[in-house]
Amino acid sequence: MPNFVLPFSKISKKDVKKAGGKGASLGEMTGIKLPVPPGFVVLANAFEKYLKDTDINVEIEAALDKVSVKDVNSVERTSSKIRDLIHDFKVSLDIKKQIEKAFDNLKSKFVAVRSSATAEDSKIASWAGELETYLFVDKKNLMDKVRTCWSSLYTPRAIFYRFEKGLHKRKVGVAVVVQDMIDSEVSGVAFTVHPVTRDKNQMVIEAVLGQGEAIVSGQVTPDTYVIDKEDDYIVDINISEQKEKIAYKKNGGTKKVKIVNKDIGKQKLSGQEIIGLSKICSQIEKHYRHPQDIEWARAKNKFYITQSRPITTL
Repeated sequence: MPNFVLPFSKISKKDVKKAGGKGASLGEMTGIKLPVPPGFVVLANAFEKYLKDTDINVEIEAALDKVSVKDVNSVERTSSKIRDLIHDFKVSLDIKKQIEKAFDNLKSKFVAVRSSATAEDSKIASWAGELETYLFVDKKNLMDKVRTCWSSLYTPRAIFYRFEKGLHKRKVGVAVVVQDMIDSEVSGVAFTVHPVTRDKNQMVIEAVLGQGEAIVSGQVTPDTYVIDKEDDYIVDINISEQKEKIAYKKNGGTKKVKIVNKDIGKQKLSGQEIIGLSKICSQIEKHYRHPQDIEWARAKNKFYITQSRPITTL
């Protein structure tokens, strides 16, 4: 029986076609001993088998052929139709068993579940932003979220993106990253080259209290720290007032929580932590030999790297 699942430790940056960009990057960073929370990837062949077993790929292609990207309603209708189709069938037992066994091996109560597109050329490099992520997922909801990640290849945004980039006739697969969930006190993103001035000697770190999804979704304005990479010093600190954060909900999933008054205008990371994190991010950039857009989290005084991808806009 083929492997439909592989742990990060068995994946490297060469495996984009089967593990997707996110999965391949997490495997690569695990291999060089970076602080990546453990996890596994449901490989792209699992989705391919699901399509074959259920025979819905013919219907998906027919629906995409009829879509008119100039008509928003047409795109939304097509998206709903395809996503419902993907959710209508059960995942075959051989795939389900491998996924649940890998989950048990993690010994985690909750995981983060993320889509990881297998398209790898630069034209499609920013596909990552089109797909979906689910936080604090337990074993009971895992299979449902895997299917939702598969179907996120067909969100309205992703369908628009396919047509815009001329990919609607190309095969784009999707893998799913399942990773031990970090209940972060502080989290955020880092750009190893200043994204505005493009200064290669400067790194920008953005930080919020709670889960970093608040930055990605634009719900919260983060603290911004600018670091001189060569001399390891902080050039600029901009502290934002944060009134709410995304946090863990008792039985899984997330909720918005109000931040207590004394913490609203507090600096999210200390100077020492900013420099410590910047050194980890510099190590990632050095390894990839390309500017990186990095997602990180801090829990119990330890930093974790949850994703790294090339900055495609430079």
